[in-house]
Amino acid sequence: MKHLILLRHGQSEWNLSNRFTGWTDVELSDKGREEARRAGELILEAGIEPRYCFTSYLKRAIHTLNIALSAMDREWLPVVKDWHLNERHYGALQGLNKAETAEKYGDEQVHIWRRSYDVAPPSLTADDERFPGKEAKYAMLSADELPLTESLKTTIERVRPCWEELIVPALQLYDNVLVAAHGNSLRALVMMLLKMTPEEIVGEEIPTGSPRLITLNDRLEVEGDSYLGL
Repeated sequence: MKHLILLRHGQSEWNLSNRFTGWTDVELSDKGREEARRAGELILEAGIEPRYCFTSYLKRAIHTLNIALSAMDREWLPVVKDWHLNERHYGALQGLNKAETAEKYGDEQVHIWRRSYDVAPPSLTADDERFPGKEAKYAMLSADELPLTESLKTTIERVRPCWEELIVPALQLYDNVLVAAHGNSLRALVMMLLKMTPEEIVGEEIPTGSPRLITLNDRLEVEGDSYLGL
């Protein structure tokens, strides 16, 4: 049997202040760091020692992974950072308070932007200071790869190459693989693994800092799915 551990980053400063975050690179809150430490303890207590790790280019996921690995005394593990695992890009909503955005556009419209499968929020423009092309860590990406906004559907399409080309080969080599990423990039992996429909995945919630254990057979078919500590 093989195990894929999916870990959403701990609470971030913008989770705490109820802002749309997306690709904005924000720090963990104190609670988020504690969630990350506890996640590492839960994985250790379960006796499932990761042997290979993946994370995104965003520091709230990177720091969550580092803290969890420290709690397991496994900071020496190999880690692959891949921008394909970044959070969904929320376009022109990034940085806005969710409650204030709902007051401006209406609860129904904001709900559609947040929870529909294939409707994206309003786009950024390439000259916006929030455009990821202005950041050094994305300098190697082409204009077609740099998002101005994303729906859940396009986020899943972005994550798929990482799953097929990097995570699957790692699972073929190692029994236990840990992915520390974000709510929507992890939902993408869950959708692929559990063969969920668009209608099913929009209702899927992944809590911060709670390790999700996916048990797989040698053909990488799902045999079990549960959260550690819940």
